[in-house]
Amino acid sequence: MQRSHQKVLEESPSPALNAAERHRLGALAVAALSELGYKSLGTLEFLYQDGDFFFIEMNTRLQVEHPITEMVSGLDLVREQLRIAAGAALGYRQNDIKLHGHAIECRINAENPATFAPSPGRVTDYHAPGGLGVRVDSALYHGYEVPPYYDSLIAKLVIYGNSRNECLMRLRRALEEYVIDGIETTIPLHQRLAAAAEFIDGDYDVHWLERFVARAG
Repeated sequence: MQRSHQKVLEESPSPALNAAERHRLGALAVAALSELGYKSLGTLEFLYQDGDFFFIEMNTRLQVEHPITEMVSGLDLVREQLRIAAGAALGYRQNDIKLHGHAIECRINAENPATFAPSPGRVTDYHAPGGLGVRVDSALYHGYEVPPYYDSLIAKLVIYGNSRNECLMRLRRALEEYVIDGIETTIPLHQRLAAAAEFIDGDYDVHWLERFVARAG
């Protein structure tokens, strides 16, 4: 999900693709990078519509959403990138990669959840959620001063479940537990998204979030 070309929420695997389409896209990506002789971590981005894939770009770096890939694949992508950069060979083959379960990442931004206006300031209370399948990537703490000079991303809430339904249930609980006071954040927006019927059904596209926000306004 994205607004103004900025991703807000990611999930893996995509509910828009079936296993055959996912395999076909993966094979295309592997073949393309093999032909290029590319030997580091990277991400190919595609748009998907009516059974066809359309290549957008390649990012030759770690992506913000890399934790959901790690959760469903069991791989530590940061470790693998460092190993390859040090000259080590991959410790597995493509056929060794098996995806299990479902993962969702919510980008928690220091923004008003309705207007998306930046909200820098001092964090007066902080409590991160925990429990099985819950991961928080953040440097926040009680008393931290969120500066106005950089990207507003302050935390990544990453949830894993054996199924998409289990993942959604854990996501709703984790969002209820997450406390960041003193500044405005997009946690309330993610709570609304996690309860939206279209999102629960996996019936959304790259423009859905902007329509959802407009309806709420």
